[in-house]
Amino acid sequence: MALRILAVGRKHEPWVAEGIARYEKRLKKPFDTVWLTIPHSARENDAARREESEALLARLGGKHAGDFVILLDERGKNIDSPTLARTLQQPLDAARNVTLIIGGAYGVDAAVHQRADFVWSLSKLVFPHQLVRLILVEQLYRSQEIAGGRPYHHV
Repeated sequence: MALRILAVGRKHEPWVAEGIARYEKRLKKPFDTVWLTIPHSARENDAARREESEALLARLGGKHAGDFVILLDERGKNIDSPTLARTLQQPLDAARNVTLIIGGAYGVDAAVHQRADFVWSLSKLVFPHQLVRLILVEQLYRSQEIAGGRPYHHV
């Protein structure tokens, strides 16, 4: 079991890949990650949001239909790191896989929001998608350390 991250966009840029690799080396089961990148739509606005959302939902079907889904969205709930650690640990303790979704530039449609078990906002600020990826993997590492009672996170 691993945390699966579905991200709309292109592959990691080199500076992001280096940072992600730094944290991924430290991640241990069940906090290790598997990335799946879904290409941007060639369309714009609602058409792009709809097409990308359909692709995301297709990846949540089949064997992933029972996944606990966390959608990253600027309008989601703003939580602290210990709460994130508990939010991730609960489904993992119940033997559920966890999928985290980073939507495209136009966001995701209502169907993806409805499928999400939890909608999480990193901040009220809006970040570039590449930076969100790096922040996300660092927070996954931080959650792992909090869940394990290790001193990486200082209160």
